[in-house]
Amino acid sequence: MSDVSDMRQRLVSAATKIMEGKGTLSSPSETAGYLIDWRRRYRGEALAVMLPTSVEQVSELVKLGRSLGVAIVPQAGNTGMTGGAVPISDRPSMILNVSKLNRVRDIDSQNNSVIAEAGCILANLRETLEQAGKLFPMLLGSVGSCQVGGLVSTNAGGINVLRYGNMRDLVLGLEVVLPNGKIWNGLKVLRKDNSGYDLKQLFIGAEGTLGVVTAAALKLFPQPTNSGTAMVSLPSIQSAVDLLRVFADGAAGKVEAFEIISKGQLENVLSHHEESPPMPLSSPWYVLIELADSSIDWDPNQVFEQVLAGAVERGVIHDAVIASDSKKAGRLWKLRHTISEANMRKGFSVANDTSVPISKIAIFIEQVDKRLKQEFKAADVYYAGHVGDGNIHVIIVFDRAFYDTDKKREKAAARANFMVHEASVNLDGSISAEHGVGLMHIEELERFKSEVDLEMMAQIKRAFDPDNIMNPGKVLATSRIDAARNVAV
Repeated sequence: MSDVSDMRQRLVSAATKIMEGKGTLSSPSETAGYLIDWRRRYRGEALAVMLPTSVEQVSELVKLGRSLGVAIVPQAGNTGMTGGAVPISDRPSMILNVSKLNRVRDIDSQNNSVIAEAGCILANLRETLEQAGKLFPMLLGSVGSCQVGGLVSTNAGGINVLRYGNMRDLVLGLEVVLPNGKIWNGLKVLRKDNSGYDLKQLFIGAEGTLGVVTAAALKLFPQPTNSGTAMVSLPSIQSAVDLLRVFADGAAGKVEAFEIISKGQLENVLSHHEESPPMPLSSPWYVLIELADSSIDWDPNQVFEQVLAGAVERGVIHDAVIASDSKKAGRLWKLRHTISEANMRKGFSVANDTSVPISKIAIFIEQVDKRLKQEFKAADVYYAGHVGDGNIHVIIVFDRAFYDTDKKREKAAARANFMVHEASVNLDGSISAEHGVGLMHIEELERFKSEVDLEMMAQIKRAFDPDNIMNPGKVLATSRIDAARNVAV
């Protein structure tokens, strides 16, 4: 029997006992779907997939992996964009999928908080809270499959960041299984706690490299009683920035979302749906805007009409269409939420996740657009993103017929990523705003992050996970983690 087969047998045998005969997957037919990301770009290997049903089982599985020298890859809905939940192939690993930890443990209406386990699907959580008259505002295209653990671990953003912030702003407390198997119960629901280091922040955005998030205490808000959606056409990206300022003045505190979409991107989504456009596609840029409030007598459409009329007079926008009901609003938002799916069907899609200061968005897109279109003739360049926080997704869809091998595609993707990241960093931006680092951006992080930043990150990793068993090969290069370990020794 080979060493790998022997290790798999020992792992599966012990894990089966821990989970009382259920939730251990080891055959290729059972594990295949867990070993590849949803875009089919990253594929890994694992000895087995574990589906625990309690935090105690997670703890015992982490201890087991450490005792056997098996790396642990935490995984939730596996909807990430950078390969962060896919195991690497150069060391024995097990996937620890938290989808069976899916209970809503507590809803505290007076405190406006909820404690939800890591496997709770976002759409289900939002629906449960809506029935309780509360809103958890996180919303993104993968709402029907992404899970709380992944949202926390990637510090997810989504379309409502402008008003509510990203996950870092929405998390009150966490429950985490540490690399040594200990359970940290940090599920406080306090708004103010100044009693030392804010430990939960270390795990938000850490992509499972410091521990396994098993539950989160989250902020809730009143359920909006009135909301409205509009689509606006604009002459330039700078006009979108100007329009955001107009809405900040005319609808202060009520702008839920403000999403930019380039004309080419919108056309590709519409061709994917085989639908007619909601308005003439005669402008280079479009913005989806949502207003919402809990006041009974507040009328979002009236606000839209007033603000947009002024914007037309000032030449900020070309045209606008206001959704007359929630069904039509949903149809407009479907155009935004299905961008990734449409692009993946068109070609080999690489979506960057950069952020720059809002004041520099226009120059960033101008620079990036020129360079990418000069470099890649057999590719389409699209844009989408959250103008209100400077998070612009630069999307390059490569023609699969021209880039006809994995080697060609990955080389082109690496070059495109570098060009986008270089432009963002030169404008005081970041190479990742909400998708995370994962496998995709490790080399870029080494290139663009300061040495002091990287050294501190490596020291934190070593302090929590000296054996590097938690999601190795993600966020930080293995060579840097090894160097930090040698310095410590």
